[in-house]
Amino acid sequence: MSIRVLLADDQTIVRTGMAMILAAEDDIEVVAQAADGVAAIQQTELHRPDVVLMDIRMPRLNGIEALRHLHRPGAPHTPKVVMVTTFDDDEYVHQALHNGACGFLLKDAGPRLLAEAVRSAASGEALISPSITVRLLREFARPATATAPAAPSPLSQRETEVAVLVSRGHTNTEVAAALHISAGTVKTHLTNIQSKLGVRNRVEIAAWTWESGLAR
Repeated sequence: MSIRVLLADDQTIVRTGMAMILAAEDDIEVVAQAADGVAAIQQTELHRPDVVLMDIRMPRLNGIEALRHLHRPGAPHTPKVVMVTTFDDDEYVHQALHNGACGFLLKDAGPRLLAEAVRSAASGEALISPSITVRLLREFARPATATAPAAPSPLSQRETEVAVLVSRGHTNTEVAAALHISAGTVKTHLTNIQSKLGVRNRVEIAAWTWESGLAR
């Protein structure tokens, strides 16, 4: 089955370019486009895409607010949302992390990375692009203050090892190989980690790991 994608960006040329790139992929289908956050919400409710590529800076309603609405409690459909960003969007990145974004895609990403972002978001397997997401987390995640006492981690030693590898952009297969455990065991650990931390996805696990200082 094809991965159903909605493109939300206020620049027509950007949406058209992404649509042309994704149309060449056999397993991806662009089902709708939106020029602002309000339209993105409306089109999501109408077409129920698997993945939304959401620009951060849009008129009427920005991407952060649209993301927050799509991931509100009781939402009838909650797609995976990848935020389309530039490195000068630092004031928005932390908000996106804590409102359910499953990754980030740079505006100048090439065709291969665009398709990879969609597939990764749909599968929940990777952090979109380790090199991009880890850089974003390093630069923008709020570090623990030096004067505040460190809160005890709720994670076991093995869960901490899994979380650190995830924060560095490793896939489940790579984590399993590094720790000499099965991919199924990695998935179990990730489920337990999400439950203990009260987070929704791998990116939020990674953000927590960087913010707590464990990834450093």
